[in-house]
Amino acid sequence: MEGSARCSPEELLEFIRSRRSIRRYKPDKVPIDLVKKIIDTTRYAPSAGNRQPWVFIVVEGEVKDKLAELHKWAWPLKEAPLGILVACDEKTSPVTYHVDCANAAMYIMLAAHALGLGTVWLNTLRVVDEARKIVGLPENYVPIALLALGYPDEKPEPKHRKPLDEILFLNKYGEKL
Repeated sequence: MEGSARCSPEELLEFIRSRRSIRRYKPDKVPIDLVKKIIDTTRYAPSAGNRQPWVFIVVEGEVKDKLAELHKWAWPLKEAPLGILVACDEKTSPVTYHVDCANAAMYIMLAAHALGLGTVWLNTLRVVDEARKIVGLPENYVPIALLALGYPDEKPEPKHRKPLDEILFLNKYGEKL
């Protein structure tokens, strides 16, 4: 899809379904102009009241490696050329900052996918204070997600998804659509 001016609704839906969590990356450096394009696109993510309570910290080198050691599931960041920490200001959006930043993280993942890059979401909610300290975030910012980013060095198969009849209801839980 990269470079195409338009796509059909079905092509767009297939593009969304084709995104995968990438845990293995090629060593190739990601050009900063692509990172800026991804974040520029991410500015359009929805947030409650359009508060846009987010900041994005691109991490590489020693800072990236320290974040990759925060917990055992953050190891893909070590392999990735860079990462993006998504943090939200809980004072700007006290009720919805988690959701606002989750929306922004998803926009990053989709924009990266559109540009031929891979990402994986690495949870930071269990290591908020440690992550905050590594990147120098003020106390009112909560690191919601850490995304490894780079050129994929794997092509994971789609994982099992629950059937629609298990998750889709009409008006009330349990009433099939």
